Amino acid sequence: MDNTVEEQSTEPKKGKMNRKTMIYAAAAIVIVAGAVLFYFFYLQNPGRQVLAKVNDETITVKQFNKEVAKVEPPLIRDMFREDPGKLLDRMIVKALLLQEAKKQGVSAPVQTYKDAAQKPLLPDESIIVAFIGKKFSSPPEVKREEVEGFYKTYKDRMGEKPLKEVAPAIEQYIREAKRQDALEQYLVELRKTAKVDINQERLQKMAAKPPEMNTEEDFKKALTSGKPVLVDFGANSCLPCRQLRPVLKEVGTEYSEKARVLVIDAYKNQNLAQEYKVFMLPTLVFFDSKGKEAFRNVGLMEKEKIVGKLKEIGMGT
Repeated sequence: MDNTVEEQSTEPKKGKMNRKTMIYAAAAIVIVAGAVLFYFFYLQNPGRQVLAKVNDETITVKQFNKEVAKVEPPLIRDMFREDPGKLLDRMIVKALLLQEAKKQGVSAPVQTYKDAAQKPLLPDESIIVAFIGKKFSSPPEVKREEVEGFYKTYKDRMGEKPLKEVAPAIEQYIREAKRQDALEQYLVELRKTAKVDINQERLQKMAAKPPEMNTEEDFKKALTSGKPVLVDFGANSCLPCRQLRPVLKEVGTEYSEKARVLVIDAYKNQNLAQEYKVFMLPTLVFFDSKGKEAFRNVGLMEKEKIVGKLKEIGMGT
């Protein structure tokens, strides 16, 4: 009888304990789940990931992507996506200049009616422009010997004009060059004294795959194909080279049965570039059906002229 009473009195206690345990367990699950969600959807959100730290300021992936989206034309935007370090460097320089400007109490100038006709600058850009203008307000000195030396070096490009006539323009050119050099040197020194940390691993993961280019082996095979060959010695980092790519692609596709069109990276194939005396990019080298160089052009070239030259060196119509 005593045993029965004891069993009846302990049963409710066990039930209460089980309910408490379940509540605590459920609360723990909610807390853990919340922490996991916070980690993956907030801290690990790509837009919130830190790409670089500039002193006490952070540059996130989201900020970087926003800056990339502003870049025009799309061709340059693609180049920045392939080499994001270049755009990130610009953002770091901008952050350093803005930080320094604010330290020195520089604020954005008041807009006047004269500024209405120009494209308005963002507040941060206005502050940076005002800061640089203040920092380098004194024009660099240009000596007469510098003007005379410049004139002597580039006299053949002056259209036989006398020194007296072109001296003011030369002086202004040298002054602006010195101003630019001073700014670049200042930026170097500013970067040296700043604390800049870049997440290189994250930066590399963000890099888009650049367009594929032909190899030295492709080049050698093309020269023995018995067809006229056009080789563009260029680079993915060269803007004119990238502007030329769609034209070369069209020619290569339209005349694939009659000629070969290749794109060679001059930086990755330096021995080949040196062998064919390529000193500027892009350089288009035309080879006849026997693999002998027949013509070359430095810089951009129109599609009609490219096709005309290929026909001239043996490509059938």
